Amino acid sequence: MQRTQASSQRPLTIGELARRAGVGVETVRYYERRRLIERPREREGAFRVYPPDAAGRLRAIKRAQGLGFSLEEIRDLLNLRLEDRARCGDVLRRAERKVAEIEGKIRGLQRVRRELQALAEACRGDAPASACPILAALDGAD
Repeated sequence: MQRTQASSQRPLTIGELARRAGVGVETVRYYERRRLIERPREREGAFRVYPPDAAGRLRAIKRAQGLGFSLEEIRDLLNLRLEDRARCGDVLRRAERKVAEIEGKIRGLQRVRRELQALAEACRGDAPASACPILAALDGAD
């Protein structure tokens, strides 16, 4: 069945919005509470309805989360679209900060991996657990 232009431009109930965005209804409500999307004022009968572009905004939020942005950072990014004086460079600086943050996390995880690998290499699998260098390291012993 082919979706018509008119049906894709009509207001959406919360369930329709959630389906189109690929999220749960509770996620929509949560994003409303966090002020990432506006709580709709318009009603269709007993139901509040959302503008059709709300699904795109929800998908953008989920994509930004997948890139490591916090909800606060996402709100800041999305609000830049509304600021007349905002420029692409403003978005770029935020993306560069996020890249630097991710690189720091990667370095930290690599350090942890090296430490754990060294402990695993020092472990004799047939020794009693009381002599395990991994457990000793967890206790803070050298």
